[in-house]
Amino acid sequence: MIKSKVLFVCLGNICRSPAAEAVFQALVNNKGFSDQFDLDSAGTNGLHDGENADARMIKAASLRDIDVPSISRKFVKKDLEIFDHIIVMDDSNYENVVKLDDGSHVHKVSKMTDYCSGEFSKYDHVLDPYFGGEDGFNHVLDLLDNACLGLLQKIS
Repeated sequence: MIKSKVLFVCLGNICRSPAAEAVFQALVNNKGFSDQFDLDSAGTNGLHDGENADARMIKAASLRDIDVPSISRKFVKKDLEIFDHIIVMDDSNYENVVKLDDGSHVHKVSKMTDYCSGEFSKYDHVLDPYFGGEDGFNHVLDLLDNACLGLLQKIS
């Protein structure tokens, strides 16, 4: 079986994208689909290369029994070739990713909120919780729970 390769991308790869990777991993594990996906996350700025996810995100996710083991890395042009789906958290991430593309991989790039439904369909980006409080991290996880389910339905 060929695995679907999914990359989640945000700015620094310490809050939103590692959380999206972890939420999606937990979802596919729970559904028995873990053997069908290779998941990763990256950041467009590379400022946190080699760092663990933000401790506040790790804590918020752990309260939901979700492990966030990701180590930050920078998004690179080669990712456009390697991954089948590149899921970005906001318009700025989208612009930074597609400007590395020669036009042949842009169809792989979409926003996380494209997969939201119900009460979360009103969002056009995943808010960055980095400068906020605990509520911001919980809100991101709530949105990701919703969007990851929609993403799984779309690509499986």
